[in-house]
Amino acid sequence: MLAARVPHALLLVGPPSVGKHALALDLAAALLCTGASGDARPCRACRGCRMVEHGNHPDLHLLAPTGPGNQIRIGEDQHPEPGTVRRLAVDLALLPVEGGERVAVVRDAQRMNDVAQSAMLKTLEEPPPRTTLVLCADDEELLLPTIRSRCARIRLGTVGIRDVERLLDELGLADAPTAARLARVAGGRPGLAVAYARSPEAERLRNELVRTLLDLLGRSRSERLGAARDLLATAMSLARALEPPVAAPADTPRRRGKAAAGPVADAEAPAPAQDAESATTDVATTEAEPGAADGAGKVSAAERRRALALLLDLWRDVARDLECAARGATASIRDVALLEELGAAARTLPPGAALEALERLIRAGELLDVNATPELVLDVLLIRWPRSDRAA
Repeated sequence: MLAARVPHALLLVGPPSVGKHALALDLAAALLCTGASGDARPCRACRGCRMVEHGNHPDLHLLAPTGPGNQIRIGEDQHPEPGTVRRLAVDLALLPVEGGERVAVVRDAQRMNDVAQSAMLKTLEEPPPRTTLVLCADDEELLLPTIRSRCARIRLGTVGIRDVERLLDELGLADAPTAARLARVAGGRPGLAVAYARSPEAERLRNELVRTLLDLLGRSRSERLGAARDLLATAMSLARALEPPVAAPADTPRRRGKAAAGPVADAEAPAPAQDAESATTDVATTEAEPGAADGAGKVSAAERRRALALLLDLWRDVARDLECAARGATASIRDVALLEELGAAARTLPPGAALEALERLIRAGELLDVNATPELVLDVLLIRWPRSDRAA
């Protein structure tokens, strides 16, 4: 595309943490680069590249979900606030500050509701001159057909396990055995593997959650429901542990000396931090939770939803590994450190129980995307989590 012509609208589609946002920012750097031409861009040394790297280029417009519902909002009609679809349209209607290209990157575009997508549609249909819009989405089916039809689609998939291991080794984040383990646990998602490698605490919390889920196979309904609060609190702590450092802009996805390092910074599993004015739950619902921020006793609705999404992600991995163990496909198990525990648990489950649980967990993720109540979703999943024959 850089050697010929970049479409005015691109849709990058793929699972979380495979590098969609990093690729979008690499493309933005190339389009705003003034030190090279054609497919030699970005040069990473010119003024434009440096500003993109530090996240302060005036012609790079970023849009991401915010607020309690973790949505991309449409914004007010007359005076749209920053971070909304209508404000983006207003900004793109102005002349470029640097006099060249303009790029808009929309992260988690599937978090736009139908009204916001309809507002975005007008910009996609009639984009201002020399403007490129890049939409990143985990699930394109959540986008309107009219949105998809106006974008050139690029699909990104998971990365080979060996490639993820090599990436961790090149960055000096893990030794060979640790890199191999994290690459398998991340399921070929380099952003997630890097996030775990940078935070030993995150890996500890993940292991705690996985062992708790396995232990709940032998627990009663009342015990499972009693564990719901601790599960969600631990998932909140895990989400915070996976967040990239926020002390310096250099640690944002725009810090890349090479295009090959793009997926490194794109740890999409932890979503962007939510605004400070997010709706919060009452202290009665989160009292004494280890995940409560700074002892304040209140947790934002967006944080609870994000924590459950992260919990569902690793819960699906547990169900998948249980089904692999039940079928004797031990070579396909991702969490090899729990090989014995998974095999012992799988032998106590009815045939196909783990597969049915996996299907329910996938459906639960879809319901969470359309704003189902996180606590209700978690309770139902815990009650319907398979029960071992030994417990029965």
